[in-house]
Amino acid sequence: MRSLTPQEEQLMRYVWQGKEGFIRDFRKMYDSKPLPPYTTVATIMKKLEAKGYVSGKRYGNTYEYSPLIEQENYTKASMSAMVSNYFQNSYKEMVTFFAKEEKLSEEDLQAIIKMIKK
Repeated sequence: MRSLTPQEEQLMRYVWQGKEGFIRDFRKMYDSKPLPPYTTVATIMKKLEAKGYVSGKRYGNTYEYSPLIEQENYTKASMSAMVSNYFQNSYKEMVTFFAKEEKLSEEDLQAIIKMIKK
């Protein structure tokens, strides 16, 4: 699975949220004001299509896009890559990092331990 830029990932989240739609539909989902130009969103969408994340079905001179990859699969692959790249492929090192940075509370750690025991 090819990695996504932050802009591609943001648009891909809108695609997962909307399931299918046209550029104008996804463009409306952006929080920023003013909205990004139509051509910018279309360019990012074409990159997502080239990377195999979405497919476009042509209707006249416009395309309806839908996801080819489920969000859960992308999340798993991204997390695996992060653990591999930054934590020497050790989930223990990742949890330790977040605990040391005080990003995980004692309650969070207890919940993780409880999940592991199940």
